Formats: sequence, structure tokens, C-alpha cells
Amino acid sequence: MKKNSPLPVALPLIRVVRGQRVILDSDLARLYGVSTGQLNQQFRRNRRRFPADFAYSLTRDETAAMISQIVTSSGRRNRRRAPIVYTEHGAVMAANVLKSARAVAMSVEVVRAFVQLRKIASSHGNIERILAELEAAVPARLNLHDKKIEALFGLLGALIQENPEQASGIRRVGSA
Repeated sequence: MKKNSPLPVALPLIRVVRGQRVILDSDLARLYGVSTGQLNQQFRRNRRRFPADFAYSLTRDETAAMISQIVTSSGRRNRRRAPIVYTEHGAVMAANVLKSARAVAMSVEVVRAFVQLRKIASSHGNIERILAELEAAVPARLNLHDKKIEALFGLLGALIQENPEQASGIRRVGSA
């Protein structure tokens, strides 16, 4: 029997921004055991290693939306620079440029979290497809069942009439 593996610690930290699954710089820094400033400094120093599909800065509107969506400490709200978000590939690249043992170990957990999220999204897609198929099939089946039930009621109504002798043309025993 296969045991269920525990959920990756980074799974609840993943958010969707601009249609991409990302992790906030402060959350990634905490996982990697470094300060947010140190993580972002490595991002700026190694900018060529972080193309736009690996990591990017949030706009003011995105930052405001992010702050309103999550409970944040006062330290996160008083930032001088916009937060940087890292995609799955950006999180791995950040672990590489940080070169710390903890960052490398935790990058495996971060990747597992992104993979787990993909599996969850995939299963939801399958469920949505199945529900759509059922939704399309149910009215046709109900219409068919409605017709059969209607015919059944018609037959029962014909069998159970006010005067049973007239319905079958046969006189009951003992009746005059």
C-alpha cells in the first residue's frame, strides 16, 4: 500500500499572478534561510539568469492586490521596492545563485510544491470536463425518463378507472 506523501511546505505560499504560479520573494527568502534583501540582491546582480518567465517585479496595482489578499505583517507593507515574484524555474535559479545548502535543499521542496499544484489543477480540469459532459447528457436522459414516466402514468390511469368492469369488459365474480 502506497503512503500519501505529506504536502510540500511551499504549497500554500504559491499564488497566481499574471496567469503564472509564483512565490513571493519574502516567502522564498524565508524558505531558503536568507533575508529578502539578500535574495533580491542576487536577483539584481544575476539579472541575465532571471528572464521574465523566471522572475519579475510586481506593479503597484499587483502589490496592492497582493497585500489585500494575504495577511501581511507591517514589515511587508513598508517596502521601498516592489516585491519580486519567482516562478518554479526562478525559484530553482535563485537557489543556484544563493549557493547555500539550505537553499538547494529547499528548492527541491519548492519544485515539489509547484508539481503538486500542477497535479491538482490537472485533476480539476478533468473534473470540469466530466461535469460538462454530465451536464450535457442529463437533460437528454431526463427527457427520455419523463416520457417513460408519462407513459407509465397513462397505463396506470387506464388500469385504475372508476368502473373496473367497464375498463376490462369482464364482470367481477359476485357482482350482479
